[in-house]
Amino acid sequence: MAVALEKPILMGGMALSFGLWLMNSFGESVAGLDELGVWGAIALGMGVWLWQRRSPKHLELSSVALPVNRDMVVLAMAQAEVAIAKLEAEVPSLNTIPQLRQRLAQLSLELDRQEVQVAITGGKSVGKTRLVQALVSQSLPQLCQGLSWQETPPLFISDEVQEITPTADLLLFVTTGDLTDTEFQTIQKFKAEHQRFILIFNKHDQYLPPERAIILEQLRQRVAEILTGEDVVGIAAFPAPVKVRQHQVDDSVQEWMEEQKPDLNILIERLSHILSQESQQLVWATTLRKVAALKLEVKSILDRDRRDRALPIIEQYQWIAAAAAFANPVPALDLLATAAISGQLIGDLGAIYQQKFSLSQASSSAKALGNLMLKLGLVELSTQTLGGILKSNALTFVAGGAVQGVSAAYLTRLAGLSLIEYFQEQEIIDNSSGAQIFNLDRLGKTLQKVFQQNQRMVFLQDFVRQALGRLGLVAG
Repeated sequence: MAVALEKPILMGGMALSFGLWLMNSFGESVAGLDELGVWGAIALGMGVWLWQRRSPKHLELSSVALPVNRDMVVLAMAQAEVAIAKLEAEVPSLNTIPQLRQRLAQLSLELDRQEVQVAITGGKSVGKTRLVQALVSQSLPQLCQGLSWQETPPLFISDEVQEITPTADLLLFVTTGDLTDTEFQTIQKFKAEHQRFILIFNKHDQYLPPERAIILEQLRQRVAEILTGEDVVGIAAFPAPVKVRQHQVDDSVQEWMEEQKPDLNILIERLSHILSQESQQLVWATTLRKVAALKLEVKSILDRDRRDRALPIIEQYQWIAAAAAFANPVPALDLLATAAISGQLIGDLGAIYQQKFSLSQASSSAKALGNLMLKLGLVELSTQTLGGILKSNALTFVAGGAVQGVSAAYLTRLAGLSLIEYFQEQEIIDNSSGAQIFNLDRLGKTLQKVFQQNQRMVFLQDFVRQALGRLGLVAG
């Protein structure tokens, strides 16, 4: 398929590259323009770009999440509606749009739900089943009114991360001692996701009173930034029988094992307080999690479609970059053409992901992206790896510009795939204003991740073969 070069950044950059090469052909003045000078200009461009695009950073969700209110849920629903509308606009043939809208409408009805759903969760053999039975049969009758109880499957029984159902308004997280790292990470996630929970130290009857107090205090200190001390309680849902010894009048001794009642008083008191003070917030938080899950589902569908549209564009530009670098006999000037191609690539991918870039923004962003790849060592590593593969074929290796051409194609592909990953991390919002935030730290991490994913030798060898075929050095 013929490539229509009607892109202002691309044409301007390639024309500049060609012009500089032409000047180099007739004089020595341009010969002194080495990579240091080119990248110095790029670094200067990045500084200007950062100054022009400085804006407030996205607020990251801390481990201590804010209390949920009704306005937060309504806002999330509005964002979900925007996401569904964008999905419908970009993928009009999708037949699941009505079902998605119906689910969102159903969630709006849950804002005023009266029943509170409580789930008991934790690892294996921590006493979840006994706790449910004890709460249902022996807790205060008024506590059980308007409640539904659920026990989750045991956590931490495999290496796979297990998701807790988002339908629980209140979680009772049960442990039998100090927290493991996995348990601690799990409750951190609960807090970040607005999941209200109580940390329960069960089977404390198996410890002596001083030991019991020490463990309970350790738990409270460990989660001090996540939970208040009142939300960490010690109980005995199914106390071990106690041996009773009774001396008879005839001096004989009679012994027997006496069953003990569950020790749940502190937990019941805490549950009563939470349900009387926070029941509405619990329902709102659950609804917020369900809305977030729906929005994530919509975004996943949209991301898949956008990626399908973006990949052919990346492939198109990687071969343009290969041809430009291969044809240019001055290696230092390859960077100019590649930056121009990357700028147009940023503009085209931004259009797919509803991230609008002006011509100057796209050009500056491409320079910043190139500088980032250089600082991370990706340019050098890629050139060395691809050069090593090309050495296996002396004919293609000695061909002028082969290494530069293949490397330019590979780096352009890395840039494109990284931009896809970066854009997919953004929220689905209305970007009609054109305001952008381009976080270089986040983009750098994405670049490194994508680079690692595309370092498999089989893939690289196949990529080199395709690139050489495109350059006409071998049969494609």
